[in-house]
Amino acid sequence: MKKALLILELALIALFSASCQKPRRIEPAKEQLQYDKPLPPGQLALRKITNPADIPDFTFACYDLSNLRDAIANSLNYLKKPSSKQYYPYGDITHEQAVNSLKAFDDLLKSKTTAAQLNEAIRQKFDVYISVGCDDRGTVLFTGYYTPIFDGSLTKTERFKYPLYKQPSDLVKGPKGEILGRKANTGVSPYPARGEIESSNMLAGTELIWLGDPFEVYIAHVQGSAKIRLPNGKLTGVGYTASNGQEYKSLSKAMVEQGKIDGKQMSLSAMIDYFKKNPNDVSNYTKMNPRFVFFEIEKGEPRGSLNEEVTPYRSIATDKTIFPPACLAFISTKLPFEKGGTISDRPYTGFTLDQDTGGAIRAAGRCDIYMGQGDKAGTLAGRTYQEGRLYYLFVK
Repeated sequence: MKKALLILELALIALFSASCQKPRRIEPAKEQLQYDKPLPPGQLALRKITNPADIPDFTFACYDLSNLRDAIANSLNYLKKPSSKQYYPYGDITHEQAVNSLKAFDDLLKSKTTAAQLNEAIRQKFDVYISVGCDDRGTVLFTGYYTPIFDGSLTKTERFKYPLYKQPSDLVKGPKGEILGRKANTGVSPYPARGEIESSNMLAGTELIWLGDPFEVYIAHVQGSAKIRLPNGKLTGVGYTASNGQEYKSLSKAMVEQGKIDGKQMSLSAMIDYFKKNPNDVSNYTKMNPRFVFFEIEKGEPRGSLNEEVTPYRSIATDKTIFPPACLAFISTKLPFEKGGTISDRPYTGFTLDQDTGGAIRAAGRCDIYMGQGDKAGTLAGRTYQEGRLYYLFVK
């Protein structure tokens, strides 16, 4: 996350096409949309809605506002930082308006009005913008990501021998944290891809923590964060600090095409089961994804790319090169829910905060929803693969 790297991988892990940092079902049989289609030069990802009939009904989302004020507080904390001003103005939205929008919405939440009254107040007080999506008609693909929990050790042992690495000293970043490459005598060159990094042992001496399974290492890379249960039972967090700057590529498509896992059965659980039975295949597939992630010890709850805590179902990851960070958003899609041991998809609307990004989350047609920590969150994240609409709210 930093994290949300997401992301997709573990959700069908793949967009069947495929931040930091994504069980998905494969694309339905219909005309394939290019969800990561870039915007035309100069076009903004958000378009102001001018017809009141096109503004969504917020009523149902107003019945469950749990944790929303906490998530708003995290966004406001980020916007207090001078560095946040570099992303504004966003179109006609100023930094001050972004702050005032969150404060105004928080004031509405404190008023404790009914859901219907809150819906009406939002429509009166806020302008609503919609993501143009991948097709300029608002279509956005929603996927999910989560924080896995693995066993591990701060020192290498016979059991724990697969490392997560710290950021290397030769990695060069730009003023906004973008990855420029690797420091060299002649300047800066592209940082090596995953396959070269792992086969050359070039990062020896920069190990941060050790896990007991090589595919768990890969999952941490894709999700961008993890909780590690140490031998004494304590949990420590690790979070994204940088990557090698390479583009994320999914490996699940290759596994399906090569008959390793049936397409209808593709899921994170299926991949974990396969690699436990075939551990020698892990590197053959993971090296297909050239992106490699570096970590740091993370105190407290998992954090997003804004370096603020992310909140289950309240934090989303988008492409921060085209969306305004920390702002209030509203999503309308379908999400999986578990009841009585059965998972089913149902319509979902909810208020969220744009607090994260990911290696696989690119363009106006992509959004990742943070689902929480642990196996259950991972199962739900892996099942999340639905089209929908993404809106942003700014006080008038």
